Amino acid sequence: MSDTSDRQALVIGASRGLGLALAEELARRGRQVIATARREGGELQAKADASNGRLRVESLEMTSDDQLAALRERLDGSELDLLFVNAAIDRGNLPITEVSADTFAEVMLTNALSPLRTVEALRDLVVPGGTVAVMSSRQGSVSLNTRPGFELYKASKAALNQLMRSYSTRHADDGHTKLLIHPGHNQTPLGGPGAPLSPAESMPAVVDVLEAQAGAKGLQFLDLYGEVVPW
Repeated sequence: MSDTSDRQALVIGASRGLGLALAEELARRGRQVIATARREGGELQAKADASNGRLRVESLEMTSDDQLAALRERLDGSELDLLFVNAAIDRGNLPITEVSADTFAEVMLTNALSPLRTVEALRDLVVPGGTVAVMSSRQGSVSLNTRPGFELYKASKAALNQLMRSYSTRHADDGHTKLLIHPGHNQTPLGGPGAPLSPAESMPAVVDVLEAQAGAKGLQFLDLYGEVVPW
């Protein structure tokens, strides 16, 4: 895409890993980027301090309704052409029968419910023709679930995908591009140190997809190369 200097993006969950690399890549390409973190300081703030005003940090614990409402109030009047929600936790590779009710609720709240609450709270800041995107995973694909392991994480991402489909149906006429993005297997706390991709490698590809899909209608579940991920 040509000039991005007047375009604004909001990245939710950018303190480290994929979210941090995504915010940095968007800023590198000339966008004004607002990025959220649960805690002050850290690498995100250091990137913001060195960004010459391209990147600014806002505080948000996404599972807190009060903090989400406060962020919405602080951003009142902003015009976003990209809202990207990135959040996921993993509480181990256990059969679902060994997962406690508290752990199940924590993972579902963080990985499925909170991203959609965040999208709903902030969607009115996205301009007509803008994009609402959520970081998903091919592990949320029901049809690709052919190997054992990580049952709760898979279930949470499948729930996220289903909720995003419901959101897309409910807001079918809002003029927003809607995307679920599988970022590949990355070297993150979730992906592990042996993963084939680093966030610095995968996020430029994800931004390419975001730019290529801008203006597309409906909801798509795509990987970092723009290929369709089966539901």
